[in-house]
Amino acid sequence: MQEVRAALERSEFNDALEALEGAPAAGEDPKQWFQLRAQAAYGAGAYDDAVAAWEELHRHLRSNGERLEAAHAAVMTAMFLLIDSGLMSTVRGWVRRADHLLEGEDESSVHALVSAVRAYERFLSGDLDAAREHAARAVELGERLDVMPAVAMGRTAAGRIAVLEGDVDGGLDQLDEVAALLMSGDVDALTTGMMYCELVCAAQGLARYERAREWTEAMERWCPDRAFGCVQGRCRVHRAELLRLSGPADLAEREALQACAELRPWMRREFGWPLVELGTIRLRRGDLDGAEEAFLAAGDHGWSPHPGLALLRLEQGDTTTAAELIAAAIAHPADAPSKEQPPFGDLRLAPLFDAQAEISAAAHDGETLASAAHALAQIAERYASPALVAGAELAAGRAALIAGDAAAAMSCASAAVAGFVALDAGFDVGRARQVLAAALELAGDGAAAQSELAAAHRAYVGYGAAWRAADLAERADGRPAARPIAQGRTRRGSMRAEGSLWQIELSGERAPVKNLKGIRYLRRLIAEPGREFHVLDLVAVENGTLPVAAAPGPLSSQRGESGMAVLDDAARDAYRRRLREVDDDIEEAVQRNDLGRQAQAEADRAYLITELSRAVGLGARGRTVGGSSERARTSVARSLRYALTEIGNHHPAAAEHLRSSLRTGTYCSYQPDPFARIEWQL
Repeated sequence: MQEVRAALERSEFNDALEALEGAPAAGEDPKQWFQLRAQAAYGAGAYDDAVAAWEELHRHLRSNGERLEAAHAAVMTAMFLLIDSGLMSTVRGWVRRADHLLEGEDESSVHALVSAVRAYERFLSGDLDAAREHAARAVELGERLDVMPAVAMGRTAAGRIAVLEGDVDGGLDQLDEVAALLMSGDVDALTTGMMYCELVCAAQGLARYERAREWTEAMERWCPDRAFGCVQGRCRVHRAELLRLSGPADLAEREALQACAELRPWMRREFGWPLVELGTIRLRRGDLDGAEEAFLAAGDHGWSPHPGLALLRLEQGDTTTAAELIAAAIAHPADAPSKEQPPFGDLRLAPLFDAQAEISAAAHDGETLASAAHALAQIAERYASPALVAGAELAAGRAALIAGDAAAAMSCASAAVAGFVALDAGFDVGRARQVLAAALELAGDGAAAQSELAAAHRAYVGYGAAWRAADLAERADGRPAARPIAQGRTRRGSMRAEGSLWQIELSGERAPVKNLKGIRYLRRLIAEPGREFHVLDLVAVENGTLPVAAAPGPLSSQRGESGMAVLDDAARDAYRRRLREVDDDIEEAVQRNDLGRQAQAEADRAYLITELSRAVGLGARGRTVGGSSERARTSVARSLRYALTEIGNHHPAAAEHLRSSLRTGTYCSYQPDPFARIEWQL
């Protein structure tokens, strides 16, 4: 156990997880074993295994009659489901288990954690009164019993509630107090990272970009040595969000792509968050095919792709569909609980109204445009955010332009330009200057209009929206601008044997690497992206007992396994457990006639069923331990890890790509990010 702790201290999560394979050995403390396994699994990206470890610990402690400790394991299960699953019905189920076990117990640290988790569950479910009450209790108990995670979570929830209710200054003051607490080092690493993320999300939802930048920089200073699990990827999304505002757009896309790769092992429904960010950046760059790919993938994860998808349809020339999509999104905003964006209220609608203003202006729908502009003005007045004010002025300028009021259009568009310039929002500066140019043209000042169009062109060029810049440059010739083909989405790589070495090349950088067994495994996996190879196939190919071309697919029933089956196919079993928990929540909601909770739980159920039916590798497979497959699995994993370390010493970029793309276990595969393709020559 000491070696495992040392590996965790060094952030060698895969090594720790491998050392904790199977079950606790005789003489080992099951409580410590399961807790260490949960930490190792989460750090290694085995999210379902991490949750399963807390579940197993809960069952073990409950069967031994250790009620308080079992309650702690239950609330930790709820905590990890809250962090990454987006399934509030399952969170409620585990909190109920903890509550039941705490009946009759004196107040303890477990009570503080239960209050903190329940505060966030109620907040994300829209029950603000209950959320506020639980948040206050979490803070009170946490401060009295020295449970700093509960204090941080309770204060953050309270601050976010205050902001959404319109007390912006008061809410931000509370969140500043949370930031000070996190900087003190008194809160554990995982809670610190998650609450930093919450602070930035709150500022982004409020469009307070100066505060978002301040908190993102604080998060980045903290992350390098202490980030744990999904936190590094979340920080990267925030960097992409700020670059999406200011540019350069190509750097924003690289950050968003890397965030998708880093967050894939952890996030479930909330994986739509980085995907939508990626789609929005691509849309601004003019890569319509790439934007559609990302938006549709976000929708597949149960995440609303709007307003991005509606704006994409506008750019594709389908104004009618764009108008219909954005109207439907406003009438029925997504109800999936989200920590990453305002889960309810007017702030959730602001980006939708902004898009509706742009779409209705293109459709010359003055009535809808005026309505959207009015809604944005009300939101901006309530929340007093410079970005919201600039957006409202831009919409008002569009509305005045369609109404033929040149003076009002010029005034509003000028205010929007000034607001976006102050925010260093290059793409939005270009949008606002185009509206101002149209207003000047309407007023008969053609020279000034041309000057504004030239300024808009410079803004787009500086941002990286080359297609918009080209459109402005070519309008004078009466020809439609050719949309540039997006560059950099497909890279080229090679992996070739030269004498006693392998030459690995990626994106123009080449490096020699020793001829290792793990390199040869990598080459076999890369040869067929997406295909799952049983570890015995890889070993057989390497030993020459099975030709590469004849290597069969993963047919474990033909392999003469002698190992004992264990029901821990993490993804399959986790989804089925979550489904049972959701069904229990639906039943309780029906009994209480809680229609809102029932609807939320039924949406969770539909999402899980969709995921279970479409996910790769969720068939009726069982992992085995103790047989030839298990020995091969351990050997292959060790060889691959050694090979990646060696590659990283000579070609860090290639090693980073391969680490994020490999799936290992009894079945191994190369699953590259579909949004950053590499064409390999082998």
